[in-house]
Amino acid sequence: MALEKAPKLEGRLEDIAAKPGALEIVTIGRAIHWRDPEPARTALDRGPRPNHRPPRMLEKFERYPLTFGPTPIEKLKRLSAHLGDKVELYAKREDCNSGLAFGGNKLRKLEYIIPDAIASNADTLVSIGGVQSNHTRQVAAVAAKIGMKCRLVQEAWVPHEDAVYDRVGNIMLSRIMGADVRLVEDGFDIGIRKSWEKALKEVEAEGGRPYAIPAGASVHKYGGLGYVGFAEEVRAQERELGLAFDYIVVCTVTGSTHAGMVVGFAKDGRQRKVIGIDASATPKQTKAQVLDIARKTAKLVELGQDIADDDVVLIEDYAYPLYGVPSEETKQAIRVAARLEGMITDPVYEGKSMQGMIDLVDKGFFPKGSKVLYAHLGGAPALNGYAYAFRNG
Repeated sequence: MALEKAPKLEGRLEDIAAKPGALEIVTIGRAIHWRDPEPARTALDRGPRPNHRPPRMLEKFERYPLTFGPTPIEKLKRLSAHLGDKVELYAKREDCNSGLAFGGNKLRKLEYIIPDAIASNADTLVSIGGVQSNHTRQVAAVAAKIGMKCRLVQEAWVPHEDAVYDRVGNIMLSRIMGADVRLVEDGFDIGIRKSWEKALKEVEAEGGRPYAIPAGASVHKYGGLGYVGFAEEVRAQERELGLAFDYIVVCTVTGSTHAGMVVGFAKDGRQRKVIGIDASATPKQTKAQVLDIARKTAKLVELGQDIADDDVVLIEDYAYPLYGVPSEETKQAIRVAARLEGMITDPVYEGKSMQGMIDLVDKGFFPKGSKVLYAHLGGAPALNGYAYAFRNG
């Protein structure tokens, strides 16, 4: 799906921010805040909490609750108006899904991985990402919550300009939560990494019992399940809202978020309405990984239909110049979302998917009147690593 390079967003941001518009928030589903009358649970207590049933496609899978419950859907009224009211934009706020270290999409995935980690009798979660990885921050939070140790490999995936890039944001939070952080100079790749395999062996050699969680929790056998559940959750919310979303926009890098959505929405025939915005800058590898995860996940949940190559829609035009490096257009999209909706997106993932969604609306990619759901996956803590880029706002 070839598109032109995204143009800069037009209009002075001060003027955009000053436009009047009523705040409209639609919250679907009751946010569940856990408050147990019984004593605190131990790391070996694997039972689900009673007041958050798993979605039907996932009923046979064990889940360890790490989130508040269904995430809210918010109407982006001012952003829609700014784009000419060609479509109705909504956001599903996965960035507000948990009290664990600022939350984010990886926690939805980890809910279906952690029961396996506990059952394996592991004592150390071992994972990998870039220096400002949202994923490793969420793994560190989960390890702290369930009483396990955490070893994190942080590779040099991003050429950064901030002198404190490796001391703020996500990596700082991981250190505060007690993770053993190892910096490695290897560059970006979404595949299985030698540095991670080495870390697993080192934990074992030290007498630990490691549990392997790959980058983004993606190529794990249960990595796609959480976002199958996302689709089921959206269907329930649509029934309450009395509408159906025509498109779902999601950022795609390591692939299991997108893959899970493809499988989940395949149940009602909307798998090709999931529009992935590539932020990896390695789209061929990324699409192949999404397809592989989707097909394995479809078999796991007994979907009953094949996932075709064309079921994965990945738009490649917004990842430039490199993974983790925001273009001027990405930075402008971050500012527009912040100044119109008070919604914070990051320079690595959500800023690029926001840029993509805005540009696709401008170009008429979505038919007039479409209802478009933007999946906000989190990532705001990474902004601390980009202070120079946003030094003037």
